[in-house]
Amino acid sequence: MPNTQELQDLVTQVRRDILRMVHKVNSGHPGGSLGCTEFFVALYNEVMELKDGFDMDGIGEDLFFLSNGHISPVFYSVLARKGYFPIDELNTFRLIDSRLQGHPTTHEGLPGVRIASGSLGQGMSVAIGAAQAKKLNGDSHLVYSLHGDGELQEGQNWEAIMYAAGNKVDNLIATVDRNGQQIDGGTEDVLPLGDVAEKFRVFGWDVLEIENGNDLDQVIAGLKEAKNRTGKGKPVCVVMTTEMGNGVDFMMHTHAWHGKAPSDEQLETALAQNPETLGDY
Repeated sequence: MPNTQELQDLVTQVRRDILRMVHKVNSGHPGGSLGCTEFFVALYNEVMELKDGFDMDGIGEDLFFLSNGHISPVFYSVLARKGYFPIDELNTFRLIDSRLQGHPTTHEGLPGVRIASGSLGQGMSVAIGAAQAKKLNGDSHLVYSLHGDGELQEGQNWEAIMYAAGNKVDNLIATVDRNGQQIDGGTEDVLPLGDVAEKFRVFGWDVLEIENGNDLDQVIAGLKEAKNRTGKGKPVCVVMTTEMGNGVDFMMHTHAWHGKAPSDEQLETALAQNPETLGDY
């Protein structure tokens, strides 16, 4: 396992990757990607049990499903720096015929990606199905998923959330990125979500909260605690409060950078706030 400083260096480098990818093609979603950087780094380098190599069956290892697929830049960066595919392939983000499309797809056969995602509201159902398949196969490993908070405005989620509790899918850990922002503004202005943690509890889930999802130590501790709560008859939900655009001062505290690329000058400013640590691609 890498030490805390190595993980923090990776967080900083992943932020640089995100910014450079989105800037190069003047397209993409930096805000949510930056806000979830600590989560992805912790999940793939400290929490999940993974095999060497990649296969679509995922037997004998933990699985992850990204439901809010528009934050693909952070997903691609962490996968590449974990060794799933060459780091320099990040240069092809959103280009024609690239395996790194704006939303992850399986058609291109990109290692690490098991479902096409980006049509919001569907990832919960997929994760539940994978978790039940593991139970049927006698595989004791876990299924993790990530969801945007604005995404919870989609009704399919709540049918799936009810189903998971009713069928005791207790090998699932679903994390909600509670950044309070979505494409049209604040979530509480667009369609108030209320107390997300309490909603999951009422639906029969075991719920824990990470107060600062941009604190690497808190994220690691929270995910490990969630892991300890599996296998006890209830699916587990982690409500993780993050700051959209975290790590870049002018991208924080606003929904404006949900799907907007920085200019040349803005990129220079953003990269200066996140010095190169592990080498740019």
